[in-house]
Amino acid sequence: MKDREHYISPFSTRYASDEMQYVFSERFKFGTWRRLWIALAKAEKKLGLDITDEQIAELEANKDNINFEVAEEREKIVRHDVMSHVYAYGKQCPSAEGIIHLGATSCYVGDNTDIIILRDASGIILKKAVQVIKNLSRFAEKYKSLPCLAYTHLQPAQLTTVGKRATLWINELCYDIANLEFQLSRLKLLGSKGTTGTQASFMELFSGDEKKVKELERLISEEMGFDGCVEVSGQTYSRKIDAYFLSVLSGFAQSAYKFSNDMRILQSFEEMEEPFEKNQIGSSAMPYKRNPMRCERISSLARYVIADAVNPAMTAGTQWFERTLDDSANKRISVAEAFLAVDAILNIYINVTSSLVVYDKVITRRVMEKLPFMATENIMMECVKRGGNRQELHEALRVHSQSAASKVKLEGGTNDLIDRIAADPLFPITKEEIIEKLDPKEYIGRCPSQVDEFLNDVVSPIIEKYGKEEISEELKV
Repeated sequence: MKDREHYISPFSTRYASDEMQYVFSERFKFGTWRRLWIALAKAEKKLGLDITDEQIAELEANKDNINFEVAEEREKIVRHDVMSHVYAYGKQCPSAEGIIHLGATSCYVGDNTDIIILRDASGIILKKAVQVIKNLSRFAEKYKSLPCLAYTHLQPAQLTTVGKRATLWINELCYDIANLEFQLSRLKLLGSKGTTGTQASFMELFSGDEKKVKELERLISEEMGFDGCVEVSGQTYSRKIDAYFLSVLSGFAQSAYKFSNDMRILQSFEEMEEPFEKNQIGSSAMPYKRNPMRCERISSLARYVIADAVNPAMTAGTQWFERTLDDSANKRISVAEAFLAVDAILNIYINVTSSLVVYDKVITRRVMEKLPFMATENIMMECVKRGGNRQELHEALRVHSQSAASKVKLEGGTNDLIDRIAADPLFPITKEEIIEKLDPKEYIGRCPSQVDEFLNDVVSPIIEKYGKEEISEELKV
């Protein structure tokens, strides 16, 4: 039954996927704690401590059937989450009770689990970002030659193509993927560093044998699927790691934010639209409206992530000496919610880009309204070839353009710039010849080739690397 009397995060009910929520769930967290305790016991046994195969088998047999209630009741008494779960695990594994967590401090399970969560959550982000790229790549290929207005300062500038604009959205995500891959390539476990990072407890366990203490970390990292452990630390891994990863997530949010804002403007222009379902309601008061609610949701969540990325940066800077605990409450909210929010953003991004709507006739009409202004440089160059004076022609074009623009803006008339130029004896060119120059495809430069080259050289290797499996996302609400 739904709990209607306590706060429930919208990430759980409205936004984030079950897949991402699982990575930040208690089941995953405490299940990983148990896997880490097993890895520790196996390594310690291999290095000569008095731990039996039967004890490890008992730990393995109970790693998934977590007795949450026992741990929760114990925590009310001892006020310590790690020791509560050590106690609960021990109740299920009586023969192994005495060797669980041997030599370790709380951060052995807490911090190593957080690193594993960073890795696994990042894998989900990469998979979904690549799907967005796949969707947009197909779109870019389809519309690589469809001319549309390009903008600088949100004012019509020259022309581009619908497909070329899509490559700008893709390119931002390519940067984000490369950045996340870099952070993952450097990610290491904390390992078994002890209370202040000196490994003193493990030196005691192994009678001062430094080689065994170092080998212990290698065995643990191997068991957990990492190349190694950080070389030095205090009690915790450096909180800069969280700051690095949330900076990357902020980058994904920025990229999606730009896309969503571009789409919201294009929908206002009636050139493109996000998908709009048959029974979807755009407004409670205005039945005709088709609001860009999905892209607005991207924009909203993106702002949250960008602001949230400040949290781990502040935490990293305020870790006194070997550690303080003022990171904990902030960390468990800020890191989790950043991943959940970017997951939600990418879910929507996948959904929108899978069925983008293009109104090519509206796009072409708007191009033709502005093309006479954009063609003036070509007209001027042609007239110079025929003996005209460049400076005189430029001034005349400036005057005619301003007059034509005033007629459109102030009088609500049509753009008569071509007629004005054709009627001016300063221009040795006929109206018919000018109209021949008003082919939008003559003003898109290398757009089709740029799209082909970008998709082949930059995008295809990314898609090949992550596989061609397709994923789709249905919106929760």
